[in-house]
This record gives sequence, C-alpha cells and structure tokens, in this order.
Amino acid sequence: MTTIPVIDISALSSANRDDWQPVIAQIDQACREIGFLAITGHGISQHQLDSMFALSKRFFEQPMAAKEAMAIANSSNHRGWGSHGAEQLDPSNPGDWKETFDMAMDIHPQHPVAQACPALYGPNQYGELSGFQQQMNQHYGLLMSVARRMLRAMAIALGLEDDFFTRYFTSEHISVLRMIHYPPRPADQVVAEGAMAAGAHTDYGCITLLAQDDVGGLEVQSKDGSWISAPPVAGSLVVNIGDLLQRWTNDVYRSTAHRVRNLAPGKHRYSMPFFVEPRYDTPVATIDACISADNPARYEPTTSGEWILSRFAATYAYRQDDADA
Repeated sequence: MTTIPVIDISALSSANRDDWQPVIAQIDQACREIGFLAITGHGISQHQLDSMFALSKRFFEQPMAAKEAMAIANSSNHRGWGSHGAEQLDPSNPGDWKETFDMAMDIHPQHPVAQACPALYGPNQYGELSGFQQQMNQHYGLLMSVARRMLRAMAIALGLEDDFFTRYFTSEHISVLRMIHYPPRPADQVVAEGAMAAGAHTDYGCITLLAQDDVGGLEVQSKDGSWISAPPVAGSLVVNIGDLLQRWTNDVYRSTAHRVRNLAPGKHRYSMPFFVEPRYDTPVATIDACISADNPARYEPTTSGEWILSRFAATYAYRQDDADA
C-alpha cells in the first residue's frame, strides 16, 4: 500500500440499505487494515470547505494580542487558541510547530452537564472576528452529520445495532472542531533531527474527520512501521480511527500513528480536524463481538471523559503545569 484508500460514501445516503453494503465493506476493510481512509461523496461542498480555509487564514492572521485574549490556557474546558509549542504530540520530539483553535458545543457553565464535568463542557472563546462564531458552528453541524453516517456504517460492519455508537452523540457529546496553522519555522530556529511540524501520534477519540489544504505533509504509519503519504484529494475528508474506538473494538479497528512532516521553506499549511468524541459519561467496554479466542479482551472499561482527560494531561504543557502547581 502506497497511500490510504479513497472511498465514495455517497451510497450511505441512499434509502435502499442494499446500496450501503459495498461501501460498508470497503470502510470496514480500511479500518481493520490501516485505520485511515479518505472519503468523497460526503455531502459537504468544495465551496464550503474553501470558505472554511479562508476563515482559518483570517483567524490566524489576527494580531497576536487578539489571539492571546482567547488563550486555551485561560479556559477551564480546553477551548480557544493554542500557541506554537503548546501541544507536544510526540514526547521524543520538541513541541510541534503549529498554532491551533479549538471549539465544541457551546454550553452555559450552569448547565447540568457542565456542572458535572466542567473540564470538558462550557463556553467557547470566539474573539471578535466578524462572522467567525456563526461559520464555525455551521461547519461543526455539517461535520457531525458526516460523522454519524460513518459511525452507523462501522456499527453495521461490526454486526451491531445501527445506533450502537451514534446513540452517544444525540446530545452533549464532546466532539471538537479544530483549526490548525503550520507556519514556516523561523530561519534561526534550531530543529532537532527527525523533528516534525506535528510529531507522530494517535488521536484520542472515536474517529477524526480531517480537511487538509493542498500543501500536503500528512504521513501515516503502516503495519510494517514504514511511513506512507496521505496526499490531499480534492473535495475529500480524511477519516481515521482514534484510541477510544480501538479500545471499544478490542483492536479490531486500528488507531494508527500519523504525523506532519516539516514544510518547505516559506510554506504555510492549514488543516481542520474534527475529533468525534461521545458524551463524557459514555461507558467504553470491549464489544463482545470483538472478543474471540484469537483476540481476548485487552482493555479495562473506562468512560469517554476519563480517557480524553487523561490524554489532555499527557499532551498539553499548560495542563502539566497546573498539575505540578
């Protein structure tokens, strides 16, 4: 395999379930073999994707003071702008050379779910950029629709009820839409050998839907340990399995390491991952259908919230500083 498979999922919108089966089989094979695929026919227009990349560029071009006013370190529920080096995905490499913006469902601090889990629920920080809040929330909804279709297909492929996964996304899920800007590294910055714009890592949640610009740089680790390119495919979204779904499926579906290599001098890269994560109190215990004599149960039960918070603590410098304090 030289790159990830590209699958047209338009048939998943058909009223005839028989039309779904060939697509579900392709998705299932990709999830088992590499944990990555690119999807077309998902229903989000190229115009919509282009408008989001234009919005991302406008957001990150704001003055530093405007972005610092939305610093993620000032948010109790991990929302807002993250500076260069704030996230270290691969502990063996220096901090990633990128800046980010995270948003999720906008929930009032007095809402019962925010009271129950304030570390994952609460308000977003949007800043003052005209139209930003409205456009981000619109795109969040579009992506959630695609995510539900993919999760339904995976449930069917695993022999489960159609809504086995999606029932945990009906309300108050903790899915996160992120914008990422990879700027050129400063000419005088000393870069360790093997350092990446984003270090090798796996994602935390169930699945990730990724829109990437045409610059490229995403690489995926294959079963034999080699790295293969996942180049941009016009109009597509890259889908990958996260750690939580790997736990749920007892390693039947693979959460695969990926990274972003350093860019050519003077190049900027923009991407937008949507991390699909269920409600914080979702029980994640090994699915019976994924246990066999050859694949005994591997994981202790957990909840979505417990798992996500443990990964934040291991990845973000500001959370480590809070723990030390």
